[in-house]
Amino acid sequence: MTILDTTDRVPAVPAPRREISWRAYRRLAIAERVLYGAGGVLTAVGPHTDVLPLHTAAVAAGAGTLAYLWRRSRAASHGLLLSCYRALPLLGLSGCYTAALAAPGSAWWEFAAPAATAVLSGLAVPVARSLGYVGPAVRDLPQKIALQGEALAAGTATAEDDQAAESYTEGLRRMWEAARSTGETVLQDIAQPDPLHPAFTAVVMAPAGETIPPGLDARSVAGVFDVPVTAVTLAPVEGYGPGRLALTVTPGRTGDEADGTAADDPDGVRALWAAQVSGPGGCAPGMHLLDYRLTDDRLTLRVQAADDKMIELSRARLARALRVEDPDLVMVETDGLGDGVVTIYREHPLIHIREATREDLTMGADGRIAIGLRHDGRPARMALYDPELGALTDLLVGAPGSGKSVTLLTLLAAERISGVVSVVADAQDGMSLPEADGRVFHFGAGRAAMGATLAAVCAVADYREKVSASNGWGSFTLGEPWALLLVTLDEINRVLAVDADVHEDFRAWVTGMISRAQLTGRKLGLGIRFAGQSIHLEDLGDSDKIRSGAKQGTVWLGRVNGSMTRRMALDMTTGAVEVTPIPQYFGAGGRGEIDAAWSGEEAPVGPVTAGCAWMIQGGHPSLTRVFRAVKKDRTYPGLIALMESAPLPGLTPEEAEIFRDTYEEVLPYAEVLMTEGAPRKSARRSSEADDEDYDMERPSRRTARTAPDTPAAPAVPAPALADLVLTALADGPLRTRDIRKAVGVGTPEGPAAGSVDNTLLKLAEQGLAARTGHGIWARTDQT
Repeated sequence: MTILDTTDRVPAVPAPRREISWRAYRRLAIAERVLYGAGGVLTAVGPHTDVLPLHTAAVAAGAGTLAYLWRRSRAASHGLLLSCYRALPLLGLSGCYTAALAAPGSAWWEFAAPAATAVLSGLAVPVARSLGYVGPAVRDLPQKIALQGEALAAGTATAEDDQAAESYTEGLRRMWEAARSTGETVLQDIAQPDPLHPAFTAVVMAPAGETIPPGLDARSVAGVFDVPVTAVTLAPVEGYGPGRLALTVTPGRTGDEADGTAADDPDGVRALWAAQVSGPGGCAPGMHLLDYRLTDDRLTLRVQAADDKMIELSRARLARALRVEDPDLVMVETDGLGDGVVTIYREHPLIHIREATREDLTMGADGRIAIGLRHDGRPARMALYDPELGALTDLLVGAPGSGKSVTLLTLLAAERISGVVSVVADAQDGMSLPEADGRVFHFGAGRAAMGATLAAVCAVADYREKVSASNGWGSFTLGEPWALLLVTLDEINRVLAVDADVHEDFRAWVTGMISRAQLTGRKLGLGIRFAGQSIHLEDLGDSDKIRSGAKQGTVWLGRVNGSMTRRMALDMTTGAVEVTPIPQYFGAGGRGEIDAAWSGEEAPVGPVTAGCAWMIQGGHPSLTRVFRAVKKDRTYPGLIALMESAPLPGLTPEEAEIFRDTYEEVLPYAEVLMTEGAPRKSARRSSEADDEDYDMERPSRRTARTAPDTPAAPAVPAPALADLVLTALADGPLRTRDIRKAVGVGTPEGPAAGSVDNTLLKLAEQGLAARTGHGIWARTDQT
């Protein structure tokens, strides 16, 4: 049963007894005293007679009463003490009668004991007192205290009103003790928060070693104080056992005034919230329910913290308190101060999601597109550009199968539809985003290509910076004169992670260019987007700048492996919303596994959660899911169609020339730097290389430096090594090992074997060399 079930949850209990009037009470007390007097006389005289039926009846009455009380004690009935109180006169007189029968003669105590028992019983009148008479002074205390509160508010309170207020708590205690339904429990710690209103709180205590009677519920308590059932809240006391209950009674209040308990609560939502969440023993005391909406598929609650509290709501605790079997069905959004919205779903709202449309992926005037949907059905919007801040830095993190690639392809489709120039570098040799190859302005496959792509982007940034400085421009404007340029670096951990199979010089070079792009890209219309499987500092080259820069844009936090989720959430969010790990399947957080373990069967597997992510913007996380993409023949034809539905945006002719030239010039050096690092200068240099040393900090000779803290390039430049390779092949085809030997591999001043292999591949791409057999190369002008 969950909170969405609206059936009556109040168990059937006997109706509370009716009170008797003062006149009836006096008549009953007089009759009871007369009977006790007659019984005393009979007890004093009877044992000295020979009336056997009288002796038998007197002894049997006592024995029967003792047997009845014994059965009541074995049943642990909460009315045992009351029954003993009523039975004392009969047991006393029967005991005196039995003792006189057993004693020979006529002693003085045989007459004194029955008289004393009759007098004491007449004073106590236990039967009359236990039938429920409550004097009008006590019965009318709630009404009197309400009138007294109005008098205080109006400034017309009297001494009698003050005295009534002081006796209010004592009157409540007397009402509790006089009620039969409360059994042996007592009312302690009675407190009246507002002296102008009869609402009060208290703790119901059972006798030591016992539990609260099961029949003591909200209905019976409401009968004790003559208030509506919805005005009564009973909840366990946190930190104590079943021998205590926290009681809250709010007579006369409705809606917001009753701390979430309404007089008209047909769904039972307010009563359940007050009992399980906001009450003294609830999971979030002081979190008041202001309003709610109950529909066929969800329950939406508007909540607010007490004036002296910050709002704090745990999804797991709420699910437990509100009887929701799967905590993933509970969504919480707050402002981090005092207000929030809690939504409870019958079925996870993100299981079924539609595909994206051109309208979704068209950038609006605010620079945002709809990347997917939030859990409540609203569009999940992501900014490609901020009119005030300029270009942004985004970070997408997710384990394999989390939907990260579909999210990136959706963003690339949105960029092309919105006229944004897309530059993509896939460190996984193009396997992560194959659909983007040929459908974006530039696609670099491989880790070396990622470094060369960054160098080309920095060269374009240098050009824009030089033009902006000459024109006195201090910021970037879309299309005036340049288009927005967004760089997507996928599988960035394969380059920057400390355990990545790249040389540390290459990692430092890439990190330096990233830092430079983040530093000035915002004002030059150059945004950067990172995507990887982790955002640990050690997995990002120990560079906190990447994560801190992403805080200004969007962080897409999908399903991740390991325990880093909470640390990342604390670092990137304000803490207003609890960020919980995303399971691999929908429904994995519910009772399916427990039920399967109990029954010995396998737990059913729900749909995968691919595409679900916490989208963190401005420190505020929201659970979202990217638009669905259908895979066919190992690709996503729907996303490909969206990309090809718009013309391919490009850079200006000057920028395009700078980008292409820089990329082609730097790529060979990036390949060598990635494997061999930056060795000392080689003696084998061409005359052109001797004239001007090439520096990787200056990848294009027509632009300024691209990265201020990058290492020098390998000392053996590719053109000189290419000349040596072509010279070695002048006499005919050679095996790769022979080519390496001919150009000096293995000598102190010679190149590395990997450099020779990369040079052969480059010559093959240029059409200057070709592979004529397995491991055999030849010049194309001699084959």
